[in-house]
Amino acid sequence: MKIVETDAFWALTGKRFLAIRDVKAAAATLSPEIESEAAEYGLAMAGPWVFVAQNLPQDGKTRFDWTICYPVRKPEDYNHAGRFELSRFEPIMVATRTYQGTMRGLFTQGYAPLVEEIRFSRHDFSGESREIYHKWNGAKAGYHRIEIQFGLAR
Repeated sequence: MKIVETDAFWALTGKRFLAIRDVKAAAATLSPEIESEAAEYGLAMAGPWVFVAQNLPQDGKTRFDWTICYPVRKPEDYNHAGRFELSRFEPIMVATRTYQGTMRGLFTQGYAPLVEEIRFSRHDFSGESREIYHKWNGAKAGYHRIEIQFGLAR
């Protein structure tokens, strides 16, 4: 586990209120739509996809606020008229760990050890968590590199 301050970033975003079990389908639907809108408005990708959760539950049924983020370079004269919102994410302090493996092990081998380390360190969770998809090889691939971040209360 590392404690770091994230960088600020702009992203074209899609927001949903859903359960963990619904994230896969929502991401599959929204990501090509967001990419299309970014191309239409001339927004260049400026980093890997980021999924942001507020108060991520510990079960697959409880719903939570989820945001899919396509980081972009914001043009000076951008006037958004599309379906997706352009949002600015300010820096936050996070506990972070990179998970490498299948999507099936993301929670047991990625999230769980990080949560345990944070609890042991006596830091307080802010309620925000993020997944940064540094290497996504497709839904059925056996290997991905995903950075997991938990916001820390100050």
